[in-house]
Amino acid sequence: MATYVIYPTDEQEKFMKAFLEALEISFVKDDEDDLPQHVIDGIAKGQADIEAGRFVTLEEFKKKFPVKGGQ
Repeated sequence: MATYVIYPTDEQEKFMKAFLEALEISFVKDDEDDLPQHVIDGIAKGQADIEAGRFVTLEEFKKKFPVKGGQ
């Protein structure tokens, strides 16, 4: 099964809903624009880690964990 994410205007949404219903295609409308709280918490923790100096650059990471297989 495939998943499609579309961003219709209000007018387009009416036609899209009618189209999907006419073809008996199941769909879910998700009006949630906010990120889940666990994602917001993770972002805040990452930002606090950076401010506290708890990070490594990409180059430091590559040196510490080299890719095997020549990539």
